[in-house]
Amino acid sequence: MTWHVAEEELRAYARGELAPPLLWSADTHVGSCAECRAVLAAVSDPAALDAGWDRLDAELDAPRPGRGERLLTRLGVAEHTARLLTATPVLRRSWLASVAFVLALTVTVVRLVDAPALFLALAPLLPLAAVALSYGPALDPAYEIAAVAPTHGFRLLMIRTVAALTASLGFNCLAALALPGFGLVAFGWLLPALALTAAGLALSARLGPLLGPGLVGGAWALLMAVAARHPAGTPFAFTAAGQSAAAALAALATFLLHRARDRFDAQPY
Repeated sequence: MTWHVAEEELRAYARGELAPPLLWSADTHVGSCAECRAVLAAVSDPAALDAGWDRLDAELDAPRPGRGERLLTRLGVAEHTARLLTATPVLRRSWLASVAFVLALTVTVVRLVDAPALFLALAPLLPLAAVALSYGPALDPAYEIAAVAPTHGFRLLMIRTVAALTASLGFNCLAALALPGFGLVAFGWLLPALALTAAGLALSARLGPLLGPGLVGGAWALLMAVAARHPAGTPFAFTAAGQSAAAALAALATFLLHRARDRFDAQPY
């Protein structure tokens, strides 16, 4: 080989300062010339070389985003937001499979005994439980990572809530569509579900992510138990007045939740 890269050009190449077209020529030549590679190794900064290897190792060892995370980023969601969404505990396969199984079993029983009240009583509790389990250290193994993320605590709560509600309400709607014989009555759970979820979140600002929703869920279960003891007529929660009350409760709880938004940064749960 009669041509070699000049030492000054190799120094610029090592510093990343060599510009095209000399860069292209040097890059091609160094790959096939042992003498120039030896000169390049002699003029390169060992610390910069080690740092480059460290960056390469970190890139190779970095976890690859899952399909859901990649889909969200393609839809325009920021990478850190997509990661927080896909890390929501209730979006794991085990939880989704459990919810699907419970709803399928409930729909089967409702069809057998012709009792839509059973489905209407259960359906509002699933979104409430999903939201309660999506935030807080008790059940979220990635809570510490999410807590130190550069994100407002209330924003993190809302991100997780949207993810949990989307999954739970989607399953509930599919279950309601599997009960075509009951018409729009099968969707009577929607406003109570939103009211229970909003109330649970509002109470969680003061009582924590488990106790607050737990009290709301207990109150709903008690109301349904009382209604079951008086089977005559439609339970109040699913009448026009009851649906209006649920909508009003959802609006009030949402207002109170917004007022208490700073509490999600002030206490670690």
